[in-house]
Formats: sequence, structure tokens, C-alpha cells
Amino acid sequence: MADIKKIFGKNVRIYRENRGISQEKLASLCSLHRTYIGSIERGERNISLENIQKIANALEVKITDLFEGINAKKNK
Repeated sequence: MADIKKIFGKNVRIYRENRGISQEKLASLCSLHRTYIGSIERGERNISLENIQKIANALEVKITDLFEGINAKKNK
């Protein structure tokens, strides 16, 4: 089973890079620390729903977009 934190983090990184903003800029938009954003993108953090909402709002995406691909690899 895929690691939800790693997939979530990868999605955050993809949307951030697509917007052309740095981790520092995203952190500022979310009122979070830059190192916290980095650890999310590396899949090291189990973050709160409130912070997920902050990140989605800052990236101007739906919350569900950040979870894309999580159920794609189900155990058979």
C-alpha cells in the first residue's frame, strides 16, 4: 500500500511547482514555517486537517486534489 504522507507531499510539491512558487512563499501564504512545508513534501509529516486546508487555499486547489492517487494502488 502506498504511503499516504508521501503521495500527499508529492502532490503538494507538484502543485507548488506548477504555480511557480518556492517553499518559502508557500509557507508564507499558509502562515506555516518553510521547513514544515519541506517536511510535508518529503512525506515526513502527518499534518492536521486545518493545515491541509491552509495549503489547498494557498495553492488555489481543492483539498481533494492534494489526495489524488492515494487510492490508485489498492491491494489485490
